[in-house]
Amino acid sequence: MGRLKVTDASGREWEQELLPHLVYTIGRSPSNQIVLRDPRTSRHHAQIRYGNGCFTLIDGYEAAGEVRRSVNRVFVNGEAIAEKQLTDGDEILVGASKLIFEKDFRSGKLNFDDRPLGRTQLLLSSDALMQSVKGKKIALELQTDTSEIEDLRRKAKILELLYEMSKTLTGAFDLQTIFAKATDVIFEATPADRVVALLKVNNVSGSEQNDELYPIATKTRSSELSGLTGKLTISRTITHKVMSEGLALLSQDARTDAEFSGVDSIVTQGVRSTICAPLMTESGVHGAIYADRLDPFAAFTADDLALISAVTANTAVVVETIRAHERLAREQVARANYSRFLPPYVVQQLLEKPESFALGGTNQIVTVLFADIRGFTRLSEREKPEKILQLLNRYFSEMTELIFMHGGTLDKYIGDGLMALFGAPTASPQDATNSVRTAIAMQRRLQELNIELKADGFEELGIGIGLHTGEAIVGYIGCEKRSEYTAIGDTVNLAARLEANALAGQILMSGVTAAALRDSFSLVPRDSITVRNRVQTVPLFEVQWK
Repeated sequence: MGRLKVTDASGREWEQELLPHLVYTIGRSPSNQIVLRDPRTSRHHAQIRYGNGCFTLIDGYEAAGEVRRSVNRVFVNGEAIAEKQLTDGDEILVGASKLIFEKDFRSGKLNFDDRPLGRTQLLLSSDALMQSVKGKKIALELQTDTSEIEDLRRKAKILELLYEMSKTLTGAFDLQTIFAKATDVIFEATPADRVVALLKVNNVSGSEQNDELYPIATKTRSSELSGLTGKLTISRTITHKVMSEGLALLSQDARTDAEFSGVDSIVTQGVRSTICAPLMTESGVHGAIYADRLDPFAAFTADDLALISAVTANTAVVVETIRAHERLAREQVARANYSRFLPPYVVQQLLEKPESFALGGTNQIVTVLFADIRGFTRLSEREKPEKILQLLNRYFSEMTELIFMHGGTLDKYIGDGLMALFGAPTASPQDATNSVRTAIAMQRRLQELNIELKADGFEELGIGIGLHTGEAIVGYIGCEKRSEYTAIGDTVNLAARLEANALAGQILMSGVTAAALRDSFSLVPRDSITVRNRVQTVPLFEVQWK
């Protein structure tokens, strides 16, 4: 794990946790994971990726299959870099903003064991834990001996600590701050020698047993014990039981033999008393807090279990809030990216089912639309590049909106042309009909657009459109780092061939598309065409749209 300590040009300071499974983009745009208020920073200035056991800082961002470097560069320890594997203490300068990289700021990798539970003394149900989140009191057994007054004072102190912790958590939005406060309360109110906060990273399988836990915070009572934590194990049996059943658990494994008089022997034999409570909210379990006593002659009490459960329950609510915020931020970026190519309802489906992003394809029936500007090469030779780019952006914006309006998916822009799919990723009986409606709407909108273009000093445009329906391989094609949603196969090739035969203002479709239409259109038969690698000619129709 890693962490960035960030100070941007406006003076804001915060810490950003770095997880291996995420890519962190850095820049001025709100769509970045790390947003800098810095006029010297590009909108998309840099990114941090994880691989081969380390985090790598890359100057720039990926666009059209290549890395575009930032204008003001990225500096690490005073030197401009294009790409660098980060090491502990590296000072990164992005514009006027400073980022300090810390490696392995957590306590490091923990060991787990799968031995059976010891003599379990007490369990708290999920109902009791949820009641603590909602402000209901977890009952504490009061002693009735002569020390009752001292006990009441201690409990009053605990309530004060919980109140102070609640105030801290209310204003905190950083996991390190949250768990630092939680462990402080546990150490002050219980005899715990070690506290480990564990967060869950769900695997693709979604199986509770396969949930990976990683330590977000580890704290020991003394410096002498800090050097021993790497030898200690976390009982996987306990963490799985606590998280799968939603129970807070107190387990006693301490032995009282005289030979266990030194800490080293305790560590070697795993002699301790343990409390584990789930970081649980109504939406699910986010991890657990695991506390140890390393004294073989002492053990946690029911009061300790209640206190740690209360701390964990309050902490879980804040963890859920932070994770929900991070999830919404990621969805916002994904929605912005995919909304450029897919209609809104498809984008929503992809966000709800991220597993559909996996590489691979399926055979399905689609209608493919190709549209291309006629005479564009000649136009490009006469106009300045920036004027041509402005023209294309206006044209593509209008045409893409029409594709989305009729339920199509923008596959790609191809120079001055475009390719759209109807029936992918979601198929319907109206796919062929929707493709024809889109083609007609494109030709009619171009007539209106030409009036606007002429008024702005541009030449009028004309487009030819080809449509064909058939089976194609549809899915994500490419590699793990870069892929695109597209269709390949003979159906796509034939649609492109029909578009190549269409004159400006024409919409040509195959006989297969004509037979699949559910609505009536004015179709005029045209001479069949011969296509390479096909024995039979392809029946051809022109759509009359004026």
